[in-house]
Amino acid sequence: MICFELDEALKGLEVYCVGGAVRDDLLGIAHDDRDWVVVGATSEDMLARGFRPVGRDFPVFLHPHTHEEYALARTERKSGHGYTGFVVHAAPDVTLEEDLARRDLTINAMAQDSAGRLVDPFQGADDCRAGTLRHVSQAFVEDPLRILRTGRFLARFRPRGFTVADETMALMKTMVAEGEVAHLVAERVWQEIERTLGEQDPAAFFELLQQCGALNVLMPALDDVLAAGLTRMSAAGTPMARWALLTADLSHEALMALCERYRVPGEWRDRALMVVRSRELLSDSPDAEQVLAWAQAMDAWRRQARMNEVLDILAIGDLGLPVAVLEHAVGQARQISPQSLMAQGYQGAELGRMIDVERRRAIEYALAQA
Repeated sequence: MICFELDEALKGLEVYCVGGAVRDDLLGIAHDDRDWVVVGATSEDMLARGFRPVGRDFPVFLHPHTHEEYALARTERKSGHGYTGFVVHAAPDVTLEEDLARRDLTINAMAQDSAGRLVDPFQGADDCRAGTLRHVSQAFVEDPLRILRTGRFLARFRPRGFTVADETMALMKTMVAEGEVAHLVAERVWQEIERTLGEQDPAAFFELLQQCGALNVLMPALDDVLAAGLTRMSAAGTPMARWALLTADLSHEALMALCERYRVPGEWRDRALMVVRSRELLSDSPDAEQVLAWAQAMDAWRRQARMNEVLDILAIGDLGLPVAVLEHAVGQARQISPQSLMAQGYQGAELGRMIDVERRRAIEYALAQA
């Protein structure tokens, strides 16, 4: 049970802990963050108690001492496409049940008062016990981001036996067919993907998107090679490595287009591109020319740590490349000293050519030893 006391700033207000903290408490999951809803109050009431407004689209306030967020109870009305197309109504006459009704899944539509009493108008506790992700109401269809959020919760809770209710899956398929998913903002799509890649079972997210048809809308190139990507990704331990292995079967052009579309952070994009380039430049038994070209593409001479990260990802993903051989060959080539060649009188373009010649020779020797 979540226990909390109403301090001086909150006394006289109808306050509830809502959402994820209530859900996690029922599931026996440790949690730090709590979300709060205040019923029957106005913005003026909150300001008079020393709360500081922070919400741009609806009234949210920071507690004057704890700095936790308190939102006024609100309802939403669909006014356009996508997850931003809503008109928000926050007023003292909005009830707690009305506020909970606008939420996505029943397990996220529960509240608890200061006495520990559970408010559960949509049977979220039953769905927690049954391991079911179920939409709260037909209003679910108004926000396509809820498809991605459902996938993310499945990635988190499938190891606990959770599944998506048949009626919720049917609803998501309808949403895709009606074109709502195409209106999602790129930054929010990537935000959900990045958060999902840190969950315990990220494959569940992409499988759900494929099952309801959303993946073909959002990432058609990935939709075609998903099974292999998920298999490779399952062995990776970090979100960035998971992304690189998930997209390893894409072409360089397709991966660039995907990263540009969703404004994937540069480091994530570069690691994924290096994995794809490795597959393009190397065979399962590479010769010295291939290894040298690959090392140059990885900027291996100046950025050894990054190249080692790529080698680790290639090894984890079991991409059929001789990772140990590559590591040894490049290590040998790295022993070539430009200063030694300069001491022999090589300069300018001739120096660059001789460095390549000596590195290729070192790689050939290393490959012959393998």
